[in-house]
Amino acid sequence: MIGFYTGRSIPKTDRDQGGNTPDFWNREHLWAKSHGFPGESQHAFTDAHHLRAADKSVNGDRGNLDFDEGGQAHNECSACAFDHDSWDPGPPRRGDVARALLYMDLRYDGSDSGTPDLELVDRTTSVGERHLGHLCALLVWHEEDLVDDAERRRNDVIFAWQGNRNPFVDHPEWAQSVWSDGCG
Repeated sequence: MIGFYTGRSIPKTDRDQGGNTPDFWNREHLWAKSHGFPGESQHAFTDAHHLRAADKSVNGDRGNLDFDEGGQAHNECSACAFDHDSWDPGPPRRGDVARALLYMDLRYDGSDSGTPDLELVDRTTSVGERHLGHLCALLVWHEEDLVDDAERRRNDVIFAWQGNRNPFVDHPEWAQSVWSDGCG
């Protein structure tokens, strides 16, 4: 497994099963579960478009922080930075994060399996809200870190397995059509 934030290779067998194993990998929900769908029965909980394998300790440090640029460097993820209320995955991952979260906002409108209407906002959010921030930073990341072949292949694999696509991977230009009023 390749840790999403660190890019570090972690043996597939080193999947976190609990305990004190900081260098194992676990499942990162880019849209934090605590921001709208804590139950495994909710579709958003298992939507592959926002799930990534991540180093357990790095994922733990990201926790349920909003996404925004800047902060102090992370000791295990050289590209990552964080502060008291936000996480920056670093330039190589920013666009991937942005497109996954744009998809989640568009896909989950409150009409299926008890998942509430998820919404990106341009502010710092709190645990328990169905919102996640920071929309304007995510739109910039979407524009600066363009879709690459790996992201297109991942979208194809998810489509074959899950039956739907991330439209912002297929049509990056649609993001501005949807959110152009939100950030100027």
